[in-house]
Amino acid sequence: MRTKPWAAVAAALPLAVACVAGPPAAASTDGVKPPTVPAGTTASWLVFDRKAGKFVATRNAHRKFRSASVVKILIAIDYLEKRKSVPAADARLLKVMLRSSDDGAATTFWNRGGKGAIVQRMARKLGLSDTAPPPASKPGFWGYTSLSAYDIVRTYRYLLDTAAPGVRETILGHLRNSTPCGTDGFDQYFGIPRAVPKPWAVKQGWSGFGDVAPTKCGTGASVNPVPLRAPGADLSISGVASRATGSGVPDYGRPVLHTTGLLGKDDRFIMALLTAHPVGGTWSSSVKRITGLTQSLYRSVS
Repeated sequence: MRTKPWAAVAAALPLAVACVAGPPAAASTDGVKPPTVPAGTTASWLVFDRKAGKFVATRNAHRKFRSASVVKILIAIDYLEKRKSVPAADARLLKVMLRSSDDGAATTFWNRGGKGAIVQRMARKLGLSDTAPPPASKPGFWGYTSLSAYDIVRTYRYLLDTAAPGVRETILGHLRNSTPCGTDGFDQYFGIPRAVPKPWAVKQGWSGFGDVAPTKCGTGASVNPVPLRAPGADLSISGVASRATGSGVPDYGRPVLHTTGLLGKDDRFIMALLTAHPVGGTWSSSVKRITGLTQSLYRSVS
């Protein structure tokens, strides 16, 4: 099988001590008003300014969310750090998983790597305090991994400052070339790609909006989406709360949208913005909320 050679793999070094401590309860934005979270939306964010060497914006940075596709970064790190070369077939899977958020590729690596054991290994190695694998009752659901804005920023800092060059360049190279459309047909240019000027590198996440995109990505044409829940399902707040109790999955029953990545020249800012939206919320309204929040957050720190 043809393989893709790497540069010599450097020994991973511990993260700087400054990265271990959590962000302050509130970070100064030089008098700029922080974003206003829309009613019914739960949002957490953290922004690290690499040039200044400090957190510059934070809100509930340790609040746990279900990861959706953001966990694909951890899946990729775990896979790449265990080998010196990558088979051509796996290189193609990594590309489509990271650029176009392909779920089938993620599932392939997830099953091969031991499922939740991947998350446990990465949490230990990177010192991720809020990250945990899916509950034991749902081992195949990698998107049910729990994580926080703080842990996502820490993961990007690991890639930039500690990971071996081959790992860093492979993953960030793909995230810098994120495609407008996911392979599932959803438009993944919300949040950072829609609100922040290039250059950027992004990994998006979405879950709870059904299996079919409400519009065909790139055309705006309706594709007759399936309902978010089966007919007759209880979409009330109490119904969602009942299902969520004991599930071990954050915001179980609510749709989530996440936008994360590196922003600006020389990757100056690292941003993680995680959101959970009203029960039964539409894709378009949720995208509008997170993109507006991203725009306001970027303006407050740039």
